[in-house]
Amino acid sequence: MDLVLCHTTADFDALGAAVGLCVLRPGSRIVLTGGCHPTVRDFLALHRDEYPLIERRSVNPQRIRSITIVDASQRDRLGKAAEWLDLPQVSEIAVFDHHLQADLDIPATVTQIEAVGASTTLIVEKLKNQAENSDTPFRLLPSEATVMALGIHVDTGSLTFEGATARDAIALAWLMEQGASLGVIAEYVEPGLSPQLQDLLREALNNLRSETLHGYSIAWVLLSTEAYVPGLSSLASRLLDLTETDALLLGNVYKFGENENNRNIAPESPVSNRLTIIGRSRIEGTNLSELFKPFGGGGHARAASLATRDVDPLLTLNQLADELKTQIPHPPTARELMSSPVRSIRPETSVGEAHRILLRYGHSGLSVVDAGDRLAGIISRRDIDIALHHGFSHAPVKGYMTPQLKTIAPDTLLPEIESLMVTYDIGRLPVLENGQLVGIVTRTDVLRELHQQKARDRGSNAELSYCAVPESVEQLLRSRISPELWQLLSIAANIAQNRGWQLYIVGGAVRDLLLATDDTLALTDIDLVVDGKCGSDDSGAGVELASSLQKLYPESRLDVHGQFQTAALLWHKDSAFGSLWVDIATARTEFYPYPAANPEVEASSIRQDLYRRDFTINALAVRLGVPRSGELLDFFCGLLDLESKQIRVLHANSFIEDPTRIYRAVRFAVRLGFEIEPQTEGYIRNALASGIYYRIQGENGRAPALETRLKSELKYILQAPYWKVALQMLGDLQALRCIHPSLELDRELWRQLRLLDRCLQGRRKKGSATDYVTDVTDVKEVRKKEEGRGKKKEGRGKKEQTIPNSQFPIPDAQFPMPNSPFPIINIPDWQMRLEVLIAYLAPEYRGKVAANLQLPADSLKRLEVLEAGKNELAENLPKCELPSQLVLLLRNYELPVLIAIALQSPRSARRQIWEYLTKWANVEPPLNGNDLKALGYKPGPGFKRMLDDLLAARLDGYLGDRAAAISFLAERYPQA
Repeated sequence: MDLVLCHTTADFDALGAAVGLCVLRPGSRIVLTGGCHPTVRDFLALHRDEYPLIERRSVNPQRIRSITIVDASQRDRLGKAAEWLDLPQVSEIAVFDHHLQADLDIPATVTQIEAVGASTTLIVEKLKNQAENSDTPFRLLPSEATVMALGIHVDTGSLTFEGATARDAIALAWLMEQGASLGVIAEYVEPGLSPQLQDLLREALNNLRSETLHGYSIAWVLLSTEAYVPGLSSLASRLLDLTETDALLLGNVYKFGENENNRNIAPESPVSNRLTIIGRSRIEGTNLSELFKPFGGGGHARAASLATRDVDPLLTLNQLADELKTQIPHPPTARELMSSPVRSIRPETSVGEAHRILLRYGHSGLSVVDAGDRLAGIISRRDIDIALHHGFSHAPVKGYMTPQLKTIAPDTLLPEIESLMVTYDIGRLPVLENGQLVGIVTRTDVLRELHQQKARDRGSNAELSYCAVPESVEQLLRSRISPELWQLLSIAANIAQNRGWQLYIVGGAVRDLLLATDDTLALTDIDLVVDGKCGSDDSGAGVELASSLQKLYPESRLDVHGQFQTAALLWHKDSAFGSLWVDIATARTEFYPYPAANPEVEASSIRQDLYRRDFTINALAVRLGVPRSGELLDFFCGLLDLESKQIRVLHANSFIEDPTRIYRAVRFAVRLGFEIEPQTEGYIRNALASGIYYRIQGENGRAPALETRLKSELKYILQAPYWKVALQMLGDLQALRCIHPSLELDRELWRQLRLLDRCLQGRRKKGSATDYVTDVTDVKEVRKKEEGRGKKKEGRGKKEQTIPNSQFPIPDAQFPMPNSPFPIINIPDWQMRLEVLIAYLAPEYRGKVAANLQLPADSLKRLEVLEAGKNELAENLPKCELPSQLVLLLRNYELPVLIAIALQSPRSARRQIWEYLTKWANVEPPLNGNDLKALGYKPGPGFKRMLDDLLAARLDGYLGDRAAAISFLAERYPQA
């Protein structure tokens, strides 16, 4: 275990430096050795989960490998954690500090103590150097950049303290480039006030008037001074922070052109004055700029000011406060924020079982309910980790859960929820209705709502790791789909709403809606998700909704998949919908019992349903029906990835759980013209290099994701017009190893695939040999050479003419191409390509791989006989001197087998097979069975021999017409 220690009463500089070191040294954990400053405490109350923090009591000293101390160089600043410095197994102790005057009494093996304004600057310089010298793209998370920027801001007084250096400024600038949030920095940095402003602050605190509306606190105060006071904006910001007010109007009135020193101006005082009002707001939906506009003021929606004269100051301020109240929106309630249903356990559940459930569902805590389903307590991952650390895996959770809980009701407002979390440092709040647990609101839910509120405000910058989302896309959706489809979605939303459910359109339809540039969007496949409990049976809300819709649309076909709580409505060539597939599912989560397995699914919330999806751009949802109809749900910044044109996976183990996502990543990247995000590409390569899929196949006997699901993805890719680019990308990723560990896209396999493609093109173009040129030969040059060949003198014999570097010959003019088409191949192109991939494996692997992919029986048979056929033809093709010998040999092979053999054969054999396919395969005897009977021959086994001889004679040029054929028979087969 590698630890980074912050000194006791940690400040932002210590925390920022520690976070930066964890980026430099992945896997390290941060220990706050003894509390932290109040502002740091408040910051971590909301953002703790963003950083790799671990409690001191959870550390096993025997597992410590290295220790790094930041912003301190003396043992007494580390509290009890200083004892770890003397452990014998600790191999490295490093110190990073900027306090030159302190005496180092730590037995450090590495030290860096330099005269900079903040210790964080030293770490940022290392990160910046690593980024500049890295071969792969490097970028901090916004949450990491933000806390490091806070460390430098606080310790340097935003670069105003005497110890601040140019190095601190450069480090801050780089962190801003990396996405540090100015909004969050401003929220936690405390600039100083001048003595005059400090006096006014005390006066403002004594005279402040406030009111709470919809859970928001609105305050206003009027100050009187003898003259204009600079810095009132800083005073307003400090007052806003100290009072924890959500919106503030700070007025300052002073005499204009008069030498009066009266600081107490009554409402009825003469209005020969100047009035300045500073406005600050943290409330979404308020617009101070619009509020101040009638008085000549302006600014931003959340920060504005006005300056006016000759008005009644108190009356004006009160009037503006009343108008501000009308702008206050009704904030979201717990019912809108909560996740439901809630994963719960009984008090008797063991700590070990609770840990398994947390691992399975990725939760950070579990609700504990009694036999009557009444909430008994909550146990967090932290509590479980400590119990496991002390060896109590078999103990019941009731001994470790928190029984005295803060709870909220479904109608509790967001500001109250936020206040409870910050005040009591609570990461999750159960939602109770009539004593029953109906949902839970987590710190993540609150953070997401707060940051999306800020992002939707035009005057705010991007916050931490969340991106801006449009408030509603309902009009966009309605304008781009057909009226009939919009009516269908509206009816479905109404049915869901009447049953107390929420309905969402999710996945690819939302992605394509946001990417579409045309006015109309032709949707043929729509995924709907129902978030709600179904009371009628176990089939789920999705199945019940689909059944209700089918009664209203009897022309549709209903398919139900109860195991996965899904149903589908299908229309085929319908007058209104055309060919449409609407998949309706109950919101669910899934768990993979082992890598590459089929997932186990359970009912869950819309957020969990979106989290189980493959990529962020497919984890988007649009709410259908009130409230908040048309709201775009983007929990994972899929919209930002759409704008950046990148494919990003949702979690690091995604490809371990489902290797087919590797193929989908490539398919979406090529089809949409996107790039696979570097970290996602790293996850792909790590998953493939781990060899986990083949270990699982050995342990479990099978890996479902590498069977029919992989075949489906291969089909999507190999039948697409962009299959070559996609296959090359798969080859670069070495992803063909999912088919078999030895399969790689080398030059020889690529050559075979390109030859097959030319062959398939020839089938479609009736065997035009000019289509079969190599990559380096220009088509125009081929045509010129053919034209030139036709003008040359005869006398070169029957030798075939070829194009230099061409894989296939252009037949001699004396053997014209048959009028009949290329032989029919009753196999889809994608399957032919897949068989070529499998055929490239060693013979002993081909059948097993084809069986794993569940290819048809005839495909398995072709792959099994391929090697024997190739050896047979390698022996017999050189013996074929006449066309008849070639035809009689090759006609015994299936056309796909012949093509596969040709691809793996030398050029001479390939030329003979191609000659057979393009010249002789469709040549027939000049007479048929009926002709033989008309000539008086009796039907029997001899007919076949006679027809074969006729065919051979015609192929070899001995028969020119029907009369010659009859004479041939009379000579060879005389009748008695």
